[in-house]
Amino acid sequence: MSSPLHFLNPPGLYDPRPNGYSHVACIDLPARLIHVAGQGGEDAAGRLPADFAAQVEQALDNLQTALAAAGAGLADVARLTALVVDHSEQRLAVFSQALMRRWGALPTPACTLIPVPRLALDGMLFEIDASAAVGIDARAAASGSTA
Repeated sequence: MSSPLHFLNPPGLYDPRPNGYSHVACIDLPARLIHVAGQGGEDAAGRLPADFAAQVEQALDNLQTALAAAGAGLADVARLTALVVDHSEQRLAVFSQALMRRWGALPTPACTLIPVPRLALDGMLFEIDASAAVGIDARAAASGSTA
């Protein structure tokens, strides 16, 4: 079965792939739509590292855990929203490189980065949420799981 996701980087817009995202994500329905709440850099015990790069890596680990629980993976992600405290070009580079390592040769999702003054927890520097879509066959396989 083909993926319900298709990504576009149309002529007339710059190539966003080196920054770890695509301009447009299209989802062909019917598909199972999955929305993952914002994931921060806390580990399973609630510990939050002080380092921005470590928070990005842990948040992406957490995102993958949440996606897997819904029967999805990085290849199924259509859209990301990243929130960054004290945004800078250096933090953008850290985030972009982390995305490129994780997605590798996969098409990268549409993504919006939003600089913010603060996040939910003291010391929290990064948060990411996602929307994903899986085909009907994957939906049937995942329907045995509970929330």
